[in-house]
Amino acid sequence: MENITAEYMAQQLELMGEKALRAARELALLSADAKVKMLNSMADAVEAAMPEILQANAADMNNAVANDLSSAMQDRLRLDEGRIKTMADGLRTVAQQSDPAGKVISSFTRPNGLVINKVTVPLGVIGIIYEARPNVTVDAAGICLKAGNAVILRGGKEAFNSNIALAAALDRGGQAAGLIAGAVQIVPWTEREAVQIMLKMDKYLSVIIPRGGEGLIRTVVAGATMPVIKHYKGVCHAYLDKSCDLESALKILINGKCQRPGVCNALETVLIDRAAADVLVPAVFKTLCENKVTVFGDEEFRKYAPDAEVLAEEQLFNEYLDLRISAKVVDGVTAAVEHINFYGSHHSEMISAEDAAAVETFLNGVDSAVVYANASTRFTDGGEFGMGAEIGISTDKLHARGPMGVDELVTYKYIVRGNGQVR
Repeated sequence: MENITAEYMAQQLELMGEKALRAARELALLSADAKVKMLNSMADAVEAAMPEILQANAADMNNAVANDLSSAMQDRLRLDEGRIKTMADGLRTVAQQSDPAGKVISSFTRPNGLVINKVTVPLGVIGIIYEARPNVTVDAAGICLKAGNAVILRGGKEAFNSNIALAAALDRGGQAAGLIAGAVQIVPWTEREAVQIMLKMDKYLSVIIPRGGEGLIRTVVAGATMPVIKHYKGVCHAYLDKSCDLESALKILINGKCQRPGVCNALETVLIDRAAADVLVPAVFKTLCENKVTVFGDEEFRKYAPDAEVLAEEQLFNEYLDLRISAKVVDGVTAAVEHINFYGSHHSEMISAEDAAAVETFLNGVDSAVVYANASTRFTDGGEFGMGAEIGISTDKLHARGPMGVDELVTYKYIVRGNGQVR
């Protein structure tokens, strides 16, 4: 549609909000079995629509190449049969999980006989704004529905055709199983004004979740009139302690940096224990170079690896999302913890160490959503955590932190039963 005005978008988004709010109230009363049936039907529909989805994604990929999108963005955007099957399987996994709504968190009886239950309930209507990740369309729809929430999705222009095709498949599958109208909606325009309008829809949206680059997240945080759950950048660290098993440490390092460098749980900085720098630095540098990683090292790192590129301090804040990495020598585990807490984004960090005391210092001292001992940060993922699909990785501290699955999309209320008590 051409020549869409801000006024028109505001009117249509208002209607979408009203529709979503009505749907959310019905979803809150929906049985667990009904939701399971809908999710499985949606998964079947996504697989059945694979040819149309791949055709739509090919159009997006052609535009990405024409617009010179980065390799990381193209990787996030690209769909194939395997990735579409994974999305469908994620819906089925979510369907099989226990229903997060209606659970009694606690129950107690007061001396006056009042019975007070603390019970999980859906959040309501969730707005999700995301960039070149078409899988979010499926993951978010499924998780929100499982938790009894309605959702309004606004994807980026890079994945517009893919998102529309996926949303159409979800709608077909959902309606075949009795999906409530308005439960899953996608904004059908790419104009930025639509985002600004959504940020003021607190009358309808209980929470808004941005997934994308730093610019998008800052825009949402600055403009939203409803609570925001941030999925901020991933400046993830690996610390190699003097006690590490070198072979294992290098294997984890390469997996964390190279297996898929364009994602938020990929490593961006490696820290080396000064006490073993003469051994660790040359091995780390050689292995990274063999895997085509450009290494930016601080002055001490370059003493043992003089061919490393010069590291500027501001690069320590970088989320490269590419085959580049910052490298720095630090004075043991305490210094590593201090470095991570200052330069990191509170996403995912790992220590490679055999020294149990060093491991505990790291795990307890690092202020991030997920901390690892002797394992890759690439496991920070809803699927790897057994959640099936995920909304994303929250770097916030309130309400949700780390991979967000169905259990993170509910809140609670108190249900109080009495027999005539007055105060």
